[in-house]
Amino acid sequence: MSDRSPRVPPLRAIAALVLLVNGLFPAIWILLTSLKSEPELSRTPITYLPEDPTFQNYVTAFSDQPLHLFLFNSFAVATLSTISTLFVSTLAAYALARLNLRFRGVILMAIIGVSTFPLVTLLVPLFEIMRGLGLLNTWAALIIPYTVLSLPVCTLVLAAFFESVPRDLENAAMIDGCTRVGALFRVIVPLSAPGVFTAAILAFVNAWDEFLLALSFNSNPALRTLPVGIQLYQGEFTFPWPVISAALVVGIVPLAILIVLFQERVVSGLMTGGVKG
Repeated sequence: MSDRSPRVPPLRAIAALVLLVNGLFPAIWILLTSLKSEPELSRTPITYLPEDPTFQNYVTAFSDQPLHLFLFNSFAVATLSTISTLFVSTLAAYALARLNLRFRGVILMAIIGVSTFPLVTLLVPLFEIMRGLGLLNTWAALIIPYTVLSLPVCTLVLAAFFESVPRDLENAAMIDGCTRVGALFRVIVPLSAPGVFTAAILAFVNAWDEFLLALSFNSNPALRTLPVGIQLYQGEFTFPWPVISAALVVGIVPLAILIVLFQERVVSGLMTGGVKG
């Protein structure tokens, strides 16, 4: 008998290549555009690489608009909403994973169903709630909705990781004097570090990139976040794409660094968990 193994089409490689091109090409194009001058960008035929790279667009991005303020507001709102999301979703995920809840299946279906609602359908109700609470033109007007919107997916992610932690470890901690909440934060959460970092990534990125609520709930120029601030660079009849691209690069780089750092911890945590298992 021949020892020939069937050849499997490299579907995974093709899918990875498609995702790589789809993710990297826009970022590379924005980076190259940020290094071009306006005349070179509008030249025909199109030039892919900048013939005379310039960093003046980055200087203009900071001088034309308070880009540093936009970055600070986005980072503060995203960080605070991520912290609140992790705290609430941790408690909710523990209840789903460990407690004998009635109608647990219905609760899970409701969580999944709520997460599929288009954001535009929630805009008016959320606006009325924020106005009724007197929170418009404050960070809280964004932190609270961002927390609520990120809760479903973060809760599902954490619940899956919590269920994989052996109950014996939690019971041993409680026998040693830990309360149920103490066992959650001292045993289950550290052992579920990959899930915690994954949920943090999802919550932070959702808050960092969100535009509609940030535009609708904050009219104070001092509270504008990065997505709202970037659209201020365009004029009524002008679109300075090199400057806009420079502002986008400035906003993408910190987020990319954070994601890479989190991903390294997630991969390390998954490998550690696999070895222990």
